[in-house]
Amino acid sequence: MDPLALAIALTAYFYAAFVKGLTGLGFSTSCIAWLVLAFGLHEALPLLIIPSVASNLMVMVEAGHFRESARRFWPLYLSLLPGLLLGLWLLGHINPQSGAAILGVVLIGYSLFALAQPDVVLPPRLERPLGPLTGILTGLVNGMTGSQVMPVLPYLMALRLDPARFVQAINIAFTLSSLVMVLGLSRLGLMTWHAAAISAIGIVPVYFGVRLGAKTRRRLSPDQFRLAVLALLAVLGAILIALRLFQP
Repeated sequence: MDPLALAIALTAYFYAAFVKGLTGLGFSTSCIAWLVLAFGLHEALPLLIIPSVASNLMVMVEAGHFRESARRFWPLYLSLLPGLLLGLWLLGHINPQSGAAILGVVLIGYSLFALAQPDVVLPPRLERPLGPLTGILTGLVNGMTGSQVMPVLPYLMALRLDPARFVQAINIAFTLSSLVMVLGLSRLGLMTWHAAAISAIGIVPVYFGVRLGAKTRRRLSPDQFRLAVLALLAVLGAILIALRLFQP
């Protein structure tokens, strides 16, 4: 492997893992731009899977409340699967870069709205009815664009969960989506043993990045944590738009 490409990949894994540990999300989108630079788009996609799942599991163990989150949000998690399968099917019928750019605009718009309206709260009576719809739409968007955050992130943020429960709840969804994506990429011939071996190397920088990010997160107040999540969301949206504009 080209040493420069390997250095870029390891740096990307560490940076994205720090972001993940700090906010509980954003690993794939933070990492993809770096990996595309080092390996190309098709090669970059499977390189995300193993480090992404590893970062999910690390923050889930650190956050706690797994059983509580699984019991509370199981309808959302279950409905992710058909939405994701439909999204993967639609992926072959749309321009994925254009879809990602549209998602980027939505992310920026939502983050600006949430910053301007910080008191948006979902009434408890709507939590359960909206869960399955949120899961289906999140799976659909994930399958078409590779992004796992919409609309599950605003749904969970509107519930005003504390940082640990928010991190656990959203990362269960991320992990389920990633495991299904493994099957989809394998069917497309992109998830090879060679790609798996390269991505496995990324577990080391991911471990240290997540630990450092989680340590930083524990020092944030709930309001500071919410601000960090929304700021990251705007940055991720800008990255998705930039990838569309500069993708050859």
